[in-house]
Amino acid sequence: MFYLIQALIQNSFALKPFPRACANQDALLSKECCPPWEGDGSACGASSGRGWCQDVEVTQEPDGPQYPFSGLDDREKWPLVFYNRTCQCAGNFMGINCGDCKFGYFGANCNERRESLRRNVFHLSRAERVRLVSYLNLAKHTVSSDYVIPTGTLQEMRNGSTPLFADVSVYDIFVWMHYYVSRSALLGGPGNVWTDVDFGHWAPGFLPWHRVYLLHWEHEIRKLTGDTSFSIPYWDWRDARGCDVCTDELMGARHPQDPNILSPGSVFSSWRVLCSRPEEYNSRGVLCDARPEGPLRRNPGNHNRNVVERLPPSEDVEFALSLTDYDTGATDRTANMSFRNTLEGFGDPRTGTGNSSHRSLHAAVHVFMNGTMSSVQGSANDPIFLLHHAFEAPATPSQYPESNAPIGHNGGYFMVPFLPLHRNRDFFISSKDVGYDYSLLLDANQRLSESIRPFLEELWGVWGWLALAAVVGGILSVALAAVIVHTKYKYGGFTWLHARKWRNLFALPESEPLIFSPDSEETGYNYQSTM
Repeated sequence: MFYLIQALIQNSFALKPFPRACANQDALLSKECCPPWEGDGSACGASSGRGWCQDVEVTQEPDGPQYPFSGLDDREKWPLVFYNRTCQCAGNFMGINCGDCKFGYFGANCNERRESLRRNVFHLSRAERVRLVSYLNLAKHTVSSDYVIPTGTLQEMRNGSTPLFADVSVYDIFVWMHYYVSRSALLGGPGNVWTDVDFGHWAPGFLPWHRVYLLHWEHEIRKLTGDTSFSIPYWDWRDARGCDVCTDELMGARHPQDPNILSPGSVFSSWRVLCSRPEEYNSRGVLCDARPEGPLRRNPGNHNRNVVERLPPSEDVEFALSLTDYDTGATDRTANMSFRNTLEGFGDPRTGTGNSSHRSLHAAVHVFMNGTMSSVQGSANDPIFLLHHAFEAPATPSQYPESNAPIGHNGGYFMVPFLPLHRNRDFFISSKDVGYDYSLLLDANQRLSESIRPFLEELWGVWGWLALAAVVGGILSVALAAVIVHTKYKYGGFTWLHARKWRNLFALPESEPLIFSPDSEETGYNYQSTM
């Protein structure tokens, strides 16, 4: 989707939920997450100057009034409930132990600058589309070797003396992250929750949080596959009449018998979702425990049209881009003339008025999908989520709010649940500074070349077969000519090929046309029939 802002780099990298190295009793009780770098065995690679284990300093700026509690939710003043010391990395080094490179940098010393291109998914070649689906499926079926997820609060872990963590796949690490950042606050006991809170949506942090999320997801896929050139493609849904990425070649077509699930011809039809039942967790007053919860559900276009009329039109996008203030007022869903609120879908895309009864732009796409994608907490289970969130373009941002935003969204707030740490304001500049650009931002000639490239590659593939056919045909022609010459000398000429004999040799009985005549005595379908 179109974002006003672009991503920024941060002085520590790594995902995300809980590193295995810190998901143990010692780390939780000491509140220290500073794993050793395997290159020299020292915490944070300190002996090599890569980083140091330091105290976490959280912002003291006041939050807005939307969340009236303190000390009840593990996400408050992230990550202090779990850890108060983490690795702070130097130079271009990043990672939970400073063993990785900042976004956009590569090489053993993190000094090789590289920029990737996020492309329109329909501009991918057939091989690239196959690779995309294969990578997604591999991530879904590969248990993460680096990260685990908590299945209980710190209180339920007895303040760390009884760790409660679970293994999930690389893909499902990200599903859990999106659930955890947007879940209701657990205030203690069944049904005792606060639903009007979200550390990654409904407020200014919505855009930078999801940008960091995609950068980490991209990084994990590169690490899993060894394909350092991989970048997430985007779905340009402007003016689309339906879900044109919903094909078995891409994100999965509709099931022919049950329109609410995916076609058996799609690899995604076998996927099982998790963390997609927020009402159940709230009623029990518990966290998602990462158990499989059934298949992906999607029925695009058969949604509530009183909430969303259609997929977003271009004029709605243009209106959002015309708004000059990144966020306004209370910087929540009530914000008027706010770019962020209009883009997120809670501001009217014709008037800019907040708290709209309809959903537009970003939220409209989620509602339109009418299934797993339509639940904020469970939406990342659907691979369309990635293509949807990758659709963005830059513009010049106004000031990011430093105080009085909803909890989790002030500029200096560390994003939940990333470890090590990223502040919201730190991902508020150009995407090029974190190593990527968009094909829709190329000049006219480059965009034309980009759009026709997959067709040229398909043609080249066909051309190879045509060339092979020509070679084979040439060989057969030479062989036939040799046979004819040999026969001439053997039988004294070509009298055996007299025209009448040649015609009779290959003569076939006359047959009726394939289209039945109205006078035909036979009955049945013909090529003009509607089957």
